[in-house]
Amino acid sequence: MASKRNFKKMINYICSDVFSECMAASLYSGKKDTEDVKAILSSILIVHDNSIRRVSHPEPGMSKKSYYKDLKDKFNAQICEIVDHIVNI
Repeated sequence: MASKRNFKKMINYICSDVFSECMAASLYSGKKDTEDVKAILSSILIVHDNSIRRVSHPEPGMSKKSYYKDLKDKFNAQICEIVDHIVNI
């Protein structure tokens, strides 16, 4: 990882892209099930908020390299799960 700043920018870009894809999928799907869309959008915001907070405040006692690797892996897994839900809209 190059820097915290770049990592935060990456999180912001990915979450905003996934958010806009979810909005587009909900608008063009033709289904009127807005509860699923609201749940997906709120989960995107929660993942974004938690990830940014974890970048800013690393856990003490863990090496920085392993901490940020774990954070990146968990973030990727959560985003992949959200994308799978968007595909099923």
